[in-house]
Amino acid sequence: MTPVRTGSDSDWVLADGKLTALSLLFKMIGKSIETTLDNAERLNGELNSFLSIERDHAVERAKQLDSLDDELTLKGYAIAIKDNICTKGLRTSCGSRILQNYRAHYDATAVERLNAAGAIMIGKTNMDEFAMGSSNESSAFGPAKNPWDTSRVPGGSSGGSAVAVASGVVRAALGSETGGSVRQPASLCGIYGLKPTYGRISRYGLVAFASSLDNIAIFGREASDIAKVLSVIAGRDTRDSTSADVPVPDYTANLGSDIAGRKIGVPRALFGEGLDDEVRLKVETAIENYREMGAEIVDVELPYAKYGIAVYYIIATAEASSNLARYDGVRYGFRAEDTDALRKMYFKTREEGFGAEVKRRIMLGTYVLSSGYYDAYYAKAQKVRALVKKDYQKAFESCDAILTPTSPSVAFRIGEKSDDPLAMYLNDVYTVSANLAGIPGISVPCGLSQEGLPIGFQLVGNFWSEAGLLNLAARYGGQFPLGAKPSLFAD
Repeated sequence: MTPVRTGSDSDWVLADGKLTALSLLFKMIGKSIETTLDNAERLNGELNSFLSIERDHAVERAKQLDSLDDELTLKGYAIAIKDNICTKGLRTSCGSRILQNYRAHYDATAVERLNAAGAIMIGKTNMDEFAMGSSNESSAFGPAKNPWDTSRVPGGSSGGSAVAVASGVVRAALGSETGGSVRQPASLCGIYGLKPTYGRISRYGLVAFASSLDNIAIFGREASDIAKVLSVIAGRDTRDSTSADVPVPDYTANLGSDIAGRKIGVPRALFGEGLDDEVRLKVETAIENYREMGAEIVDVELPYAKYGIAVYYIIATAEASSNLARYDGVRYGFRAEDTDALRKMYFKTREEGFGAEVKRRIMLGTYVLSSGYYDAYYAKAQKVRALVKKDYQKAFESCDAILTPTSPSVAFRIGEKSDDPLAMYLNDVYTVSANLAGIPGISVPCGLSQEGLPIGFQLVGNFWSEAGLLNLAARYGGQFPLGAKPSLFAD
């Protein structure tokens, strides 16, 4: 017999008035989801973390879960999804005017798997336009704001998802990573952010930016939140030829295991110029904390890491110029009005539909792929990319994970770097090389600055080492919790 709603307090009973375990289950799930939705709506006016809050969708999902009596891994688990990950029937704008009213016709594989596990998607989160940015300021719908200080950026490009987790609205959220777009905002917002091995999570349904670098990635309030979600969404998908046919472990199984004897590599050369002194101090303290926990600290070298930014901004822009060619005003999305010729319509649509940062990257990418420059830029960048990967493989011969800062500074003020693209790009100086190599990394909070802003370090591991990274992160968080919450927190 189907439960029916009896009032505005979300109580649900059977038609004959008798409560059952299922109706009580929905009462718990339903109330929890409605509280989550209320918090999301209440905070969104200040934080702008969600581009859409899907109340009807979330409540309907809770009703569907009420009808299931089987145990699901994430039953009733509220989650937020970055707005470049397709959700059937719901808006997927990529933070861009050119896709402002686009509604996806299918779910991404990661979303399908979350649904099958009983998770409830409550909304689509704000992001830098087409995931191109490090501050969330390139969004066509205004920047998301850091819950620790709303005058500051949350990082990008997955800033909205980071804010949804950091503000306590949800415990976990999906983002995407091309050059640090989950780890960097995780660091600036005081939460955990995991970029998996390339191919660990299917990219089917992730709107492409740079296909050889893109990953669906995960934010969590704790490392255990990421482990739960990763266990559900990882694995081979026949619809994504780049997804790997590698066994998926239970990532929650070893989160409490001892780390004594684990070797953590530290590339001291990367702790020099450009790194904020407060960040350096907190990260060096984290290194010593690991030593006290029984880990062995070893020195490693990554000589080609210093070329990471240059290589990344050649390869990523080249792939972006190709991937974004499909947005022409013909097939779907925004189309400019008042045009009397096809070529003029193409030009005006892209001129009006794309923001400044996306245009900049399309032009850079087109240039490095053009005749006469392909070998000098793109081909050479691919060769250096192979050397970056080789550096990591050599380093992992002497360590289990490599520890560096995640971001060179704490969250900067909104507008502070908007007119200086190079300064903005350097925010990813510590993160891009893991994307170039295709290896996993996780950002871990390790303290607050004198201004009360979060600082994080990152652990980078060899291929398919997510379980080990999650355990190192969980052990650190258990021993050295951040011990503070942002002023804008849902709880």
